[in-house]
Amino acid sequence: MSNALYLECYSGISGDMTVASLLDLGADQEVLKEALASLPVSGFEIFISRVKKAGLDACDFMVKLEHDNHDHDMAYLHGDGHHHESHSHHHEAKHDSHHHHHETASDHHSHQYHEDHQQHRLEHAHVHRGLADINEIINQSVITDRAKTIANRIFSIIADAEAKAHGLPSDQVHFHEVGAVDSIVDIVAVAVCLDNLDITEVIVPEICEGRGFVRCQHGLIPVPVPAVTHIAGSHHLNLNLTSTEGELITPTGAAIVAAIKTGDQLPKQFNIKRTGLGAGKRTYDRPSLLRAMLITDKTTETGQLTKLETNIDDCTGEMMGYVMERLFEAGARDVHYSPVFMKKNRPGYLLNVICTEESRKKLEDIIFEETTTLGIRRTVMASSGLKRSVESINTSIGTAQIKICELPSGIRIYPEYDSVVEICERNGISYQEGYHIIKSEAEVMKSKI
Repeated sequence: MSNALYLECYSGISGDMTVASLLDLGADQEVLKEALASLPVSGFEIFISRVKKAGLDACDFMVKLEHDNHDHDMAYLHGDGHHHESHSHHHEAKHDSHHHHHETASDHHSHQYHEDHQQHRLEHAHVHRGLADINEIINQSVITDRAKTIANRIFSIIADAEAKAHGLPSDQVHFHEVGAVDSIVDIVAVAVCLDNLDITEVIVPEICEGRGFVRCQHGLIPVPVPAVTHIAGSHHLNLNLTSTEGELITPTGAAIVAAIKTGDQLPKQFNIKRTGLGAGKRTYDRPSLLRAMLITDKTTETGQLTKLETNIDDCTGEMMGYVMERLFEAGARDVHYSPVFMKKNRPGYLLNVICTEESRKKLEDIIFEETTTLGIRRTVMASSGLKRSVESINTSIGTAQIKICELPSGIRIYPEYDSVVEICERNGISYQEGYHIIKSEAEVMKSKI
């Protein structure tokens, strides 16, 4: 389990909390700022600062809009009893009079501020964007393909949930211009930070949610809000409903978990490599904190794996390539095809997927969605494997990632393919030369430890 991220969602989750926790975990602020500066949208600034929550030092990520949102206003959302808490956070965070809207575009739609501000908001929110418009904005930005894929998937999940909540096709869901800018920034920031930290696995055992009602433009709606319940149901999120009066999970937060979670079971033993704390903007009876941990599995690799297999004879090569990408992104340990001849001597493919039992249902759903198969066979298998971890080292030709495998006789080191390719292209050397330089220098370094 290399580069595994554990999200501890005891205070729920939102977009800005996730960005802040990943920045505190070590995501490069300059990389993030350059990525957000490349977005073809305007009217926002970002601020990264330190705040205190329950006496704990945490990172705060704030998006300040040209036409500010006030949807976190506690007095309006939940009644006057929460007003002092909103003021308390304002003092605690040491921000200026501009409060940050940390919700999604759907949150912006659902949690509109007091009617006194309606005319001012409508003057600046008359433009609407559909999902295709937002995807185009993301795709035009100067970020990695992996980050674009993550961001587009998060927005797609939100659009599907809003479509179900409002009884509309997903291509008819539109986001107000002001709210969409806020959401684009939060979601792209999450995707960029995940990519920058090279997160390969994400474990979210549960997400705590509050209870009661929140106010929307049509009145009061129950917590969890409809978009969150649709996301949780469609993507098998584990909710823990608490006694806290208020909304702890925003649709953006739920969509982030749905898009990136690869499992919900922590290893029996693990080491914590780094910890990050991200602050939210609301205050209830618990501090608004999201804790993120980079962990390394220290348990033995002996255990059980599940093999999924199915025969397919009417999918194109493009479709098969795409489903493989999705399966790996969703946490498959391995995916491969074998050419086979099926009934009536038709050529086809035997699709094999190796996975954990925890991720099996999610992977089966992807196979059904992305291929024409009508059934999937599964086999539970005993497995043995080496303990392994991924580390970054400084070499004479650049910073490289290596995989370290532990054997009874010692360790074995393998340079990671993508890292070797990037270094070779930058230095104008062959793959073999780069591979052997990195491997030999890594072995010398490890021998001195």
